[in-house]
Amino acid sequence: MSCNDKLISIEKALSFVKSNDIIVTGLGAAEAQLFMNNIHTIADRVENVKITNCLPTSHGEFLKAEYKNAFNVDGWFYAPGLRKSHVNGNIAFIPNHLHLAAIKRLFHVKPNIYVGAATMPDKHGYISLSVSNTYEKRMIDAADIVILEINPNYPRTFGDVEIHYSEVDYLVEADYPVPTIPDAPPSEKDKVIGKYIADMINDGDCIQLGIGGIPNAVATFLTDKKDLGVHTEMMTSTMVELAKSGVINGKKKTLHNGKIVCTFALGNKELYDFIDDNPSVLVMDGAFVNDPYTYGQIDNMVSINTTLEIDLTGQCASESIGPVQFSGTGGQADTAIGAQNAKNGRSIMALYSTAMVRNKETGEKEEISKIVSMLKPGAIVSLSRNDVDYVVTEYGVAALRGTNTRDRIERLINIAHPKFREQLWQEAYDIGLVYKK
Repeated sequence: MSCNDKLISIEKALSFVKSNDIIVTGLGAAEAQLFMNNIHTIADRVENVKITNCLPTSHGEFLKAEYKNAFNVDGWFYAPGLRKSHVNGNIAFIPNHLHLAAIKRLFHVKPNIYVGAATMPDKHGYISLSVSNTYEKRMIDAADIVILEINPNYPRTFGDVEIHYSEVDYLVEADYPVPTIPDAPPSEKDKVIGKYIADMINDGDCIQLGIGGIPNAVATFLTDKKDLGVHTEMMTSTMVELAKSGVINGKKKTLHNGKIVCTFALGNKELYDFIDDNPSVLVMDGAFVNDPYTYGQIDNMVSINTTLEIDLTGQCASESIGPVQFSGTGGQADTAIGAQNAKNGRSIMALYSTAMVRNKETGEKEEISKIVSMLKPGAIVSLSRNDVDYVVTEYGVAALRGTNTRDRIERLINIAHPKFREQLWQEAYDIGLVYKK
């Protein structure tokens, strides 16, 4: 049987979906856009189809309330569409550390269908899963039916993302562009925080960066560094600029020397062009890449993440606002714990000292501290205080490794916004976090 013998239409692919099926699709840009953007068209003949996704990039017509009896969604990491539609009652979050996302999910349920984006087959019949192997290959191995949308616009990547067409049940030809995300221009606060963090990174270090204004700002201050390596959950657009300029070359890496290692890529077109057919970039199994043990094998590993709120003992609420799910744990704990296991490794958590939020009583926006005496009721702790190392705001750096609770309170208040510092001390006394001598 040849590749052509496995080609089907998107309508045919959707015809395989039955009521009560469990469908898994790829992460981020690896999501099957044709399939997910058209699955709502079969809502009249199915019910209780469970879709499992992660940081979805499709437009999500199936998320609308009118389709909630047909489809339920389980998300490993929320994107805006899932946050907005969560109130419909058919969307639920899967608590997870990213390196165990596939392993623990498969302990609970087995997918009937895996559907994802991929490259065109090469002359040997091999297809690259392209921009993600966070959990995709493990789900492919477990699924009853495997459908890949093969697309000439997707970059051919290396690592352990290759799959022979004989292991795929059906192929759908697609021609949509690889989904991109806009570059977040750093704000003035981002730049201040970015400079603090960049000053903590030495020549020859290996870095893990996330996405957003703060990580982008960090990258802009790394241009004078030498021989940086990358071992990261997510490869971003800013890493490409540093690699092209020679700042990132991986010469000092103690694992995968000379290679950029990631588990997925999501960014701009320049990122996808850079990783296309590039043997210096390895896209590898998330269970390996994000395992804290793996990070611990890399000397001088520096993990850089962000959080939404932190309490005075160091608990980081990075994925929820109170009890309301906002994003996901992702690989935050994986990388933060793993980096500290490494020789000369460091973990850095960054956040703005304040945020503007709407007062429910007055309706007016007001400034609040993001360093708090107690997390909001119901807040989800993404990184425990036992695993927090350095914390950075625009007011400085708090080193928490090995400190007691009194030290932590003092150090975190010192990097809070000055107008909240006295209040934070008083709250710490009032609730018994610390007592006056």
